[in-house]
Amino acid sequence: MPNPTAAMLVIGDEILSGRTRDANTFHLAGVLTEHGIDLKEVRVVSDDAAAIVAALRALASTVDYLFTSGGIGPTHDDITADCVADAFGQSIDVRADARKLLADYYEKSGKELNAARLRMARIPEKAILIDNPVSIAPGFIVENCYVMAGVPSVFQAMVQSVVPLLTGGAPMLSKSLRVERGEGDIAGPLSELVAAYGDVSFGSYPFQDNGIYGANIVIRSQDSARLEQAFTALSEKFPE
Repeated sequence: MPNPTAAMLVIGDEILSGRTRDANTFHLAGVLTEHGIDLKEVRVVSDDAAAIVAALRALASTVDYLFTSGGIGPTHDDITADCVADAFGQSIDVRADARKLLADYYEKSGKELNAARLRMARIPEKAILIDNPVSIAPGFIVENCYVMAGVPSVFQAMVQSVVPLLTGGAPMLSKSLRVERGEGDIAGPLSELVAAYGDVSFGSYPFQDNGIYGANIVIRSQDSARLEQAFTALSEKFPE
């Protein structure tokens, strides 16, 4: 039985401008791999409502789980919640449950729950809140879409909150072999292995290290026995 599938939508001009490095995709990909959920696609879109809505609709219809990061803060360009509501045909307003979380949090911290902060309590009508143990402002789930913050520490905490809700499959296992030969030299023997082990994924990742040219060969499979067989064959092709 195939594993569940997922996609990631990263939202924000700061990512596309190069001002901010996207760490959330890296983190999510690792978590999903551990839980046997295959990440099939990652998109990055600007803070443009039409682009966000179009991407949400396109991705949500093709995978089991869609995860988003970014655009749920208190500023004018945080428009993700409205876009999700639009994409899934739901109304959106300040929700009492989200408002209470924020009100209690800011009261304890001695800060005002002003209009800007209250924007973070605007949640689609049928959404389920995602716990945020870092800064309280919740993410939320609408159908198969998991909407989370862009700040890496908050995103990671939210991912941890939703993992128990996900139905996974067989985790993808991997092994790696460092080969100190150029890709042009290893391409032929590697192609023979790919043909012989069609059920195992082979990846070749070149490097240059102090004048040494080579490649890290990474093989992946959900079957541990088959992975070991392929790795033994790989090691015999390219002995140290």
